[in-house]
Amino acid sequence: MTFLSKPKLHHPELLKNSLGHTRRDYEGAISTLCAGCGHDSISAAIVRACFDLELPPHRIAKLSGIGCSSKTPTYFLGASHGFNSVHGRMPSVLTGANLANRDLIYLGVSGDGDSASIGLGQFAHAMRRGVNMVYIVENNGVYGLTKGQFSATSDKGAVSKRGLQNSDEAIDLVGMALQLGATFVARSFSGDKTQLVPLIEAALKHEGAAFIDCISPCVAFNNHEGSTKSFDYVREHNAAVNYLDVISERPEITVDFAPGSVEVVSQHDGSVLRLRKLNADYDMHDRISALSFMQQRHASGEIVTGLLYVDPNPRDLHAHLQTSDQPLNDLQDDTLVPGSSMLTRINAGLR
Repeated sequence: MTFLSKPKLHHPELLKNSLGHTRRDYEGAISTLCAGCGHDSISAAIVRACFDLELPPHRIAKLSGIGCSSKTPTYFLGASHGFNSVHGRMPSVLTGANLANRDLIYLGVSGDGDSASIGLGQFAHAMRRGVNMVYIVENNGVYGLTKGQFSATSDKGAVSKRGLQNSDEAIDLVGMALQLGATFVARSFSGDKTQLVPLIEAALKHEGAAFIDCISPCVAFNNHEGSTKSFDYVREHNAAVNYLDVISERPEITVDFAPGSVEVVSQHDGSVLRLRKLNADYDMHDRISALSFMQQRHASGEIVTGLLYVDPNPRDLHAHLQTSDQPLNDLQDDTLVPGSSMLTRINAGLR
């Protein structure tokens, strides 16, 4: 497949971050997805988040599987490491890369078909092991590459473009991530950049398994009346529990305002931030309450978005395995290969 590169010319007055990069430096090839696809909005949000966080592109590794969503890493972070794996196997490939080189920032992009069907077991083990990664599922509820069949995340009762009704219960990846031990769990909507960009920024800064389920309407097969993944349906049923912002480490700015209210705060760069405090009855640090809240709102026909759960003291796979602080790919043979006598001792201990 041929990908068209974007023009190299940049406007001389484009805003630069502290690394000297403009937002264009975090982009990729020209998208070949359908015009208006929600996936392109997610790509743009990733570009914005990485630019705002001032991440060096060469420190980011992006991995994907198969499907419309798994094509998108071509369209962002063109100067980063990239690997397109086979269908549903992105989590295990990423786990291996992470164990070999813990110094990179890992971003896994998948779809509802890639993660909730053939890759469901892969998704589950990446979450329960606490792999230090950002796992984004671009969820449109259909198999877009094979002409719009229902996927495993399609809601029961949803109507396809051809008029067929889905009779199967949907797999809720957010609920699974919460139950499996992910330490950062969020849901967002590709059409809500104000919410999505800070969520991606927070996930990139999180040390542990960070999962974002992003509803991303398929304009070709799942954006019609009767679809529960369409732009209109999600906008009408969106129940946002919070809108957040992420601020890099600088001298502390403190504010004090009441739950449910909005406070305007001046930032270090002269910009103004509007903060909305969560309602006092929602605790994003309570995993059980998050599950209960999701189920209650789902029963009321609402789609809950925002940061649903975060563990303030996460531990990742390297902490569980007590691996070397030095990345394994930097270790020399005399360290990695202890010799036949050590192998004999290990085998004896397993008898």
